[in-house]
Amino acid sequence: MKHDQAVLNRVWSSTLLEELARSGVEHICIAPGSRSTPLTLEAQANKKLTIHTHFDERGLGFFALGLAKATKSKVAVIVTSGTAVANLLPAVAEAGLTRESLILLTSDRPIELVNCGANQAIQQLGIFSQHVEGTLNLPSPSTQVSLNWLLCSLDDLLAQQSAKGGPIHINCPYPEPLYSDESSDIYYDYLSSVSAWKMSDKPYTSKSYRLCETSPNISSSDYNQRRGVVVIGSVALEQAQVAMQFAQSLGWPVFCDAQSGVASDWQHYDLWLQIPELAQQLSDCDCIVQFGERVVSKRLNHWIKQQAKDFSPEQYLVISPDSHCINQDHLPQTHIIAQPNMWLNSQSLPSLHAHHVGWADGLKFVSQSVSQLSRAQLMNDDQLTELSVAVDLSARLKERELFVGNSLMVRLVDMLSAVPSRSVYSNRGASGIDGLIATAAGVLKANQQPMMMLIGDTSLLYDLNSLALLSESQTPMVIVVTNNDGGAIFDLLPVPQQQKQSLYQMPHGYDFEHAAAQFRLQYAAPETLTQYQNVIESHFEQGEGVILVEVKTPPEQASHLLNQFNSMLKEALA
Repeated sequence: MKHDQAVLNRVWSSTLLEELARSGVEHICIAPGSRSTPLTLEAQANKKLTIHTHFDERGLGFFALGLAKATKSKVAVIVTSGTAVANLLPAVAEAGLTRESLILLTSDRPIELVNCGANQAIQQLGIFSQHVEGTLNLPSPSTQVSLNWLLCSLDDLLAQQSAKGGPIHINCPYPEPLYSDESSDIYYDYLSSVSAWKMSDKPYTSKSYRLCETSPNISSSDYNQRRGVVVIGSVALEQAQVAMQFAQSLGWPVFCDAQSGVASDWQHYDLWLQIPELAQQLSDCDCIVQFGERVVSKRLNHWIKQQAKDFSPEQYLVISPDSHCINQDHLPQTHIIAQPNMWLNSQSLPSLHAHHVGWADGLKFVSQSVSQLSRAQLMNDDQLTELSVAVDLSARLKERELFVGNSLMVRLVDMLSAVPSRSVYSNRGASGIDGLIATAAGVLKANQQPMMMLIGDTSLLYDLNSLALLSESQTPMVIVVTNNDGGAIFDLLPVPQQQKQSLYQMPHGYDFEHAAAQFRLQYAAPETLTQYQNVIESHFEQGEGVILVEVKTPPEQASHLLNQFNSMLKEALA
């Protein structure tokens, strides 16, 4: 048999990518590189795969994360060897916590070139540590290793991912040469062992890893006798809506996280839970049913901890499809591993004849008062501030999706906004400020739906080159960047005052007009709330592509206004 290493590299890559496509992978994200040539050329040759490219591996990883969030499917990433692989780690860490199914195809030098001074060769084995669900460290392509082994090993790893979600890592060491004009026909005999697979359209093997945890069946009588609270965390919109119906059937109060995409009559709880007399009205709660996870509000997390610390496990239920631990305070808990709608379908839902219907309805008036006061105090004089942006959010969303950044903005949205049944996306696993633009770009690419994004200035600076991912988009998108010249979140944290500016906030003095021009995006810098509203509505109704709307505010204004508002609120509700 004639031997051509470059052709053999591509035979392995073709086999690998075809099996991924048969297993449900449709999108594959590629960064430039030479060592990854066998994978990139075979990805392009496979008509089942849609290719997305970006020059920056860190941004590419987050773009793939956004695609996976929006499509709820497996998304593959191809990068070359060396630090290109290391740049995927932030997105991998996020996906490991929020369970998006990324498949990392990292090209590598063959083992004999690692740890011996060879160029662009780093130790890639185990580089993602426990952030990945599983790893397949391939040998260099060789006819001494059958394609049958390659397919079986890959299928086993994919089945584990299908059961639990999260990212997986496939390390692919390719010896040189990497380029050849020879046909794969020279390996006809070698390929014959998988000829039946090549003729079919099915995966090579079929494996099923089923979770062993059982879902306890709880009858309606178990709910009807309780004074319960429903918490809706980070779940898909359709799941949040089902959870809301469940709570309404019981007449229990509902605390909806900003990521849930729904709002209830008990909104703004992060503000009024700070008032002891109001929090005391929930002290009779003897059951918490939580759908999803990653609750933004520190006040709500604290209340759950204080309320549930003496519960039995049956009194604090968490329903989430993720099998990893969802219990940051290590409370007695029953974790039911299931999608909310599937679990609720198996229950005998109670009727509105429950014993304690409306037991916390008095707090609805409190939420209404917060809404009225926030509109009266934070949107007066047509002033454009971070707080008025948050209060105004629900009126801007309409039929639009939302991507909310981290740090200060997600907290203001959680406190002051009421998201009206819209899909909400975020990176609240590791809650980093890196890769937010790239993740939103992935969501926009997948859904092709108008989107509004709220992000802080430091977050945008960190991910500036990911604006390139939006340059060619025609779908209307508004990126609102609140520029307070640094990290305003530290105004809300007890950092040392003497070092707060130099070591925490780190003022930068930049604005973003020329950044928008650099990446061929539209730009506006409204000075009043009315101008801000008009710019956004005009773009969504008549424009296309992406506009960057910069809201410039003085440093420390947000914390000052928030403290002022909290004082007014306490007086008004006293």
